[in-house]
Amino acid sequence: MKYIVMLGDGMADFPIEELGGKTPLEAAHKPFMDKIAREGRVGMVKTVPDGMPPQSDTANLSVMGYDPKIYYTGRSPLEAVSMGIELGEKDVAMRCNLVCISEEENYEDATMVDYSSDEISTEEARILIKYLDEHFHTDEVNLYPGISYRHCLVLRNSHTGAILTPPHDISGKPVKEHLPKGEHAELLLGIMKRSYELLKDHPVNIERKKKGLKPANSCWFWGEGTRPALTSFEEKYGVKGGVVCAVDLIKGLGLCAKMAVPNVPGATGGMVTNYAGKGEAALKLLTEGGCDLVYIHVEAPDESGHRASLKHKISAIEHIDSDILGLLIPELEKRGEEFSVLLLPDHPTPLSLMTHIGDPVPFAIYSSSRGLTPHAAAYSERAAAETGIYEEKGCELMGKFIRGEF
Repeated sequence: MKYIVMLGDGMADFPIEELGGKTPLEAAHKPFMDKIAREGRVGMVKTVPDGMPPQSDTANLSVMGYDPKIYYTGRSPLEAVSMGIELGEKDVAMRCNLVCISEEENYEDATMVDYSSDEISTEEARILIKYLDEHFHTDEVNLYPGISYRHCLVLRNSHTGAILTPPHDISGKPVKEHLPKGEHAELLLGIMKRSYELLKDHPVNIERKKKGLKPANSCWFWGEGTRPALTSFEEKYGVKGGVVCAVDLIKGLGLCAKMAVPNVPGATGGMVTNYAGKGEAALKLLTEGGCDLVYIHVEAPDESGHRASLKHKISAIEHIDSDILGLLIPELEKRGEEFSVLLLPDHPTPLSLMTHIGDPVPFAIYSSSRGLTPHAAAYSERAAAETGIYEEKGCELMGKFIRGEF
């Protein structure tokens, strides 16, 4: 038996007037997702426990089958693991976004123009992070480059307690009320302010402006945490798993769970990515890599939601359907391989809000070997809610999926 978990990050949404009251999932052409819904079991699942932030870390922990209330130690340590950063027991990791803020005389008066600096390239970002680390590096303060706008700050022999805001939560808003508070507030704000002075006229940003791109003119810290410890996925569920993704957060989750995590050329974690490459990597894990289960994560719908891009969100859903599910399902059927598919988002990222919410999300489970009920006419938020099926604890869904308890 092979298992496919297809997760479209932030794929769920609200009805949109421009679409005649449909959601992007309802408007998209997605024959394979709809096949899964018509022939499988469909319902709603709560992936974010009450009282926890509706972020991709807690939600993906839940979908992967780990109770966030037990295993969650913060977002950035998971990213640090993926980046190969060694964390001591007393080290604190934080996400460092390269953001674009408005140019103001006082940093506090700035507005968050773009949390991703127009999805800055990894090559440009590495130059900027290395430049900043040369100015800020000490025995206790280290900056590490990641992918695109996503990087990592590590405070050695430190402790948690900072109050930090994800920059994608304040797109287009003044930063004044969202600057660091609590532990390390003075240190973090000092680095952020100094980073603006260092980056605003950096050659990389001068060239970006010439090309009509937004400059990456400031650091922004959030998502602090300490070194995680997960039970291995194989030990927990009795199947060997692999993770196909582009973002360090999900790669880190896979590595902490001792799952196979291949690199996919051209996979960016942005709105434009190598969907087909992810499908091919997933198939290779299932057929040549010794994996029983593959967890495929695509960030593009979430990025589209944060940027309020309806066109890109629908396009991302359609590419997931055609380039990933459209490759895997026919190929496994052709080989006579018995398989099951779990399809869902981790959380909604509504275009109208441009950030995550903790509402339940639609899931669909398909089995190639047996009929499941209740069906839905198509895969969407509305159709899933109408079945009346509701999974209260999202962290239990993975176990039920693997054991066939559906």
